[in-house]
Amino acid sequence: MSGTKRMRAVALSLVIAGLAACGNTGPDEGGSGPISVLARTATDTIMSSRAAQPAAPARTPQEAAAEALRVNPGPLIQVGFEGLGRTQVLALAGQNGAMRTYMTPSEEAVILRNGMLVGTRGLGRDLSVAEPGTEGLIRAGQSGRGTRVMRYLSGDGLERPLQFDCTTAPGPTPGVLVESCEGHGVAFQNNYLVQSGQIPVSRQWVGPGLGYITIQTLRP
Repeated sequence: MSGTKRMRAVALSLVIAGLAACGNTGPDEGGSGPISVLARTATDTIMSSRAAQPAAPARTPQEAAAEALRVNPGPLIQVGFEGLGRTQVLALAGQNGAMRTYMTPSEEAVILRNGMLVGTRGLGRDLSVAEPGTEGLIRAGQSGRGTRVMRYLSGDGLERPLQFDCTTAPGPTPGVLVESCEGHGVAFQNNYLVQSGQIPVSRQWVGPGLGYITIQTLRP
């Protein structure tokens, strides 16, 4: 993504936030992979912060994204975990076809299919897998109806599917598509910035436990 496009994505991610108010690449080997680079960078930042007098202020998400882009040449996303109250940069840890697993240094993972959320790992109350029947409509930027199945592991270790009825429609901002879903006494709304069938910026619902996350592609 060029600098201009990246800045545009940042701006549009703010718009979406306002609307709301694995061929396989294996894990890090030998400590030289993208996750290890992020981990070393985080460790160095913490040690430097402890040594400084007074302590340096916490980095903003924009500063964290700029530093990650500087030290890591691979694909990166920035994820805001609204329910957890934090924003982190995740590096590509594995890929299987169009499915990509992005991971933090502490091995918390978000799984995407060309920008569409399909699962999480290591966050607690994880989404086992999502089956969005509206995906074609979303990527085409079209209005329509469809079902979305979200699968979660229950306390007994069994996977429980929840099916939602969804509609898609253009949002108030050009290029943004809104997916509104209802079912099981729950209603949620996903927002997608769609560009040539890709989803570089979005706000998507993970589930009743984790709530929403915002996803921004820093480097595809």
